[in-house]
Amino acid sequence: MCPGQRNDSNGTDDTASTAARVTALLTAFEPGDDALGVSELARRTALPKSSVHRLTAHLVRHGLLERDGTALRLGLRLFEIGQLAVRQRGLVDAARPYLADLREATRNTVHLAVLEGTEVVYLDVLRGPDAPTLPSRIGGRFPAHATAVGKAILAWSPEPVVDTVLAAGLPRISRRTITGPGLLRRQLAKVRADGLAYDREESGVGVVCAASPLRGTDGTARAAISISGWTNRMRVERVAPAVRTAALALSRTLP
Repeated sequence: MCPGQRNDSNGTDDTASTAARVTALLTAFEPGDDALGVSELARRTALPKSSVHRLTAHLVRHGLLERDGTALRLGLRLFEIGQLAVRQRGLVDAARPYLADLREATRNTVHLAVLEGTEVVYLDVLRGPDAPTLPSRIGGRFPAHATAVGKAILAWSPEPVVDTVLAAGLPRISRRTITGPGLLRRQLAKVRADGLAYDREESGVGVVCAASPLRGTDGTARAAISISGWTNRMRVERVAPAVRTAALALSRTLP
């Protein structure tokens, strides 16, 4: 290397390493967490406590974390940034009246979700008064193969997308989760034929769900909506037509 020439490769590596550590710290917070101490953050991220001290001090200065005594909580600046993530905002706004109608008609929980990698991400969740307490939350994730919304999206996704999900493995979430690639492919074929996907206690014991995709002009799924309820209170076959009708109507309104 010539005198005075900067080692861009090392600089890039250092930047990537710092970004990875900051990401690990911010994503160490889980649903239900209020504030976490430095020791707990170090444990969850496998980072040295000295690094956690240094990086969290930087994040506090920029409002991404806030101090709560000796512990740390996520800062309001993160909420502000989240509100600027408008990529799916139009979809949420368009879907909300349809979701509200479905909840009102069934008194069960309705979801709007998109696929990201091998998981679904919930963009909106309207909880029904008669519905079970579900782990789904806005911004939360769940393995796509174990959900009705995930199967509804996968059924109308390009083959490489399905291949990626299968290649990553199909972990068992409950005793009824589909873990066989062949069985999942057969279910997706049926979903394409019926326009509906089902979760029959595959994501959790006692919970059933019916979902239908929101399809773009190219025929692929952009998202999916669903209704979830108790298996002994909600007959998915009875609510499924309402889900499909709402999905078809909503799809026609999307640009």
